[in-house]
Amino acid sequence: MIKQIKSRALISVFLAAASFFLCFQEVRAQVDGTIPQEIKWLSVGSLRSWFSNGGAEIEYGRRGRTSFETVDQLDGMSWPQNYNDQDISVGKSMWIGTTNFDDPVSGINYPYKVICGGRLFMYLGIDIFPVYSKLVAKSDHPQVYVDNLMASRLDYDDEIDEIDPDLPADRMIEQVFHTSIGITVTRRIYAWSQQYHDNYFIYEYSFKNTGIIDLSGEQKLNKTLTDVVFHWQFRYGFAGESYHAGWLPTGASWGLNTINDAIGMDAGHPGDFRAIWAYYGPHSSSPGWAADIGLPNHTNGNILAGTNYGGVVVLHADRSASDHSDDPAQPSTSQFMPSDRGAQGVDGYDASLMARKYTEFMTAGHPGQTHAEQVGTTFADNWGGDNGGYASALGFGPYTIAIGDSINIAYAECVDGLMDDRVKVKEIAHKWFNDEGPFDLPGGGTTTDRTEYKNAWVLSGKDSLFQTFRRAIANYNSGFSIPETPPAPETFNVASGGNKITLTWASNAESWPNFDGYRIFRAEGRIDTTYEEIFSCDAASAVNLFEDKTANRGFHYYYYIQSKDDGSTNTEEPGVPLYSSKFYTRTTYDAFLTRPPEDHLDSIRVVPNPYNIRARELQFGVASPDQLSFFGLPPKCTIKIYTESGTLIETIEHTNGSGDEMWFSLTSSRQIVVSGIYIAYFEVTEDYIDDVTGERLLKKGDATFRKFVIIR
Repeated sequence: MIKQIKSRALISVFLAAASFFLCFQEVRAQVDGTIPQEIKWLSVGSLRSWFSNGGAEIEYGRRGRTSFETVDQLDGMSWPQNYNDQDISVGKSMWIGTTNFDDPVSGINYPYKVICGGRLFMYLGIDIFPVYSKLVAKSDHPQVYVDNLMASRLDYDDEIDEIDPDLPADRMIEQVFHTSIGITVTRRIYAWSQQYHDNYFIYEYSFKNTGIIDLSGEQKLNKTLTDVVFHWQFRYGFAGESYHAGWLPTGASWGLNTINDAIGMDAGHPGDFRAIWAYYGPHSSSPGWAADIGLPNHTNGNILAGTNYGGVVVLHADRSASDHSDDPAQPSTSQFMPSDRGAQGVDGYDASLMARKYTEFMTAGHPGQTHAEQVGTTFADNWGGDNGGYASALGFGPYTIAIGDSINIAYAECVDGLMDDRVKVKEIAHKWFNDEGPFDLPGGGTTTDRTEYKNAWVLSGKDSLFQTFRRAIANYNSGFSIPETPPAPETFNVASGGNKITLTWASNAESWPNFDGYRIFRAEGRIDTTYEEIFSCDAASAVNLFEDKTANRGFHYYYYIQSKDDGSTNTEEPGVPLYSSKFYTRTTYDAFLTRPPEDHLDSIRVVPNPYNIRARELQFGVASPDQLSFFGLPPKCTIKIYTESGTLIETIEHTNGSGDEMWFSLTSSRQIVVSGIYIAYFEVTEDYIDDVTGERLLKKGDATFRKFVIIR
């Protein structure tokens, strides 16, 4: 007991200091206590995110790094995950509060007692005691290889603890943790890979009054908990892509200008569901309010970076511990909270702070106007006065929970918008910046106003999010009985070759009842770009091998394959095939064309020569802008690169038996080379013998050189 009180005292000192500075700088999120945090990922669909065994994904919580050390502030709820920097989660919290609590550690009766998991702080082993966290899968992910290397992100993200063929989703994270007020929490998070349901997660919570207040379960309370409130906060930001590219308005990355809205919470905001959501609000440092809707890249006009919407729709909340039917009056609170002033951790022995959390935030009710209504057509970053902007929050209760009783709550967290159609987003951006019609509107019709056109498309993301809300509701109400897709091939192999790239895959999907073939997509140059379909077959012509003979030498390629059905089970768009998830088989390593080795040194060439930095992206694509290639090599040789004055700057051992080798303009000390004339010296390291005649074609020690020019 004394040790726990001392730990609390130290934390109190830290929290006091942190709260003081909170309005002036970002404060490092803390996962304090005696139990380590454990992270699990859900990433088999277009929505990818991480989850903590402490029950809340706090700001900077995954790796514990601050904004001064790395760009980890936007980390989680990445959609669509096939493009980089699409994370929208800044941080979340889960608070549990009760009244008239006799604390067993301090011996003090607190009018309000609050357990605080996030948004900035979480105390594992002090307030929260994780019992277990496991990832359950309906089936294992495929094995994906490129040139015999494991080449799937799922090899790292999808660390499965248990296979359950009867699982109603493709993946489920199940977590159990005790709390210091005696409530044991079971959290289940479900994810699907089906194309109409892969952009949301469904959370099911069971809050049971077990009385357990430690990890072992030996310390227990025997107390009916009164006025219990369960409260979640969701802080979103929508400018990650612009932030990492260096052109965002100040503060947009952490959600300073995020706008929050709500529907179906009270008579003032009716709707056919209960939901909160958030989106990018125009920033005052941009050219204008209407001009900044969607966050156009004002530096070169090639993209809109703020078109996503994120939110939470309520699926179920018990009426009471004895009536587990859904209560339409829940949640009882749907506030928008100051992101910094509402982020402090709760010292469990600070009565006034716990009272403030409980009364000002957790039981604040519904505002007369939502954040969106109050901000209106002004700049959100100039509204309100909190340095961190504002976040959405939901509170459920109050409940009375006796020992052995429980409360069940479920919601879906969803992301949608335009960004999954990146070609369309770039088209909108191009037309808006260049004032090039026709300006076709999303609902039909046209306009001559380029800004009306842009804004209409961006704002249509709300309709897409609402459609996702309704799909999540239907999925939940059906008992998770949405149609399944055919399985992805269990193995997918990509092999680079001299004049083609060969793809092979397993045939396991062909036994699926409605199987109707495969399709293959390819991206050139980088993984996070637009993919084009390069192969398709139906069930009658199904094969398990495809040779990509349209690849160009010197370029890098990424692939994925999908199984498809005949569309007969599609309830969203009847007749349209259901596809296995692209993320099961998408390759993370590049494949490329290689040349066979040459049997004489006269064939060696340096490409391009000269190398000109102004044309670097035209030479070998955006993925390899500083690449030079050596073609026509013997199967094994040493390549030494010298300056014109004879200084050796790099040595490359060519050992793969092909006729190609790449160099990325770096010295052995990893410095980029400067403009000048360079000399490449090539020396054969093994005799090259003809397999048929036995003739020695090249002798170890044979050598030649080539001059080339670099212009920077």
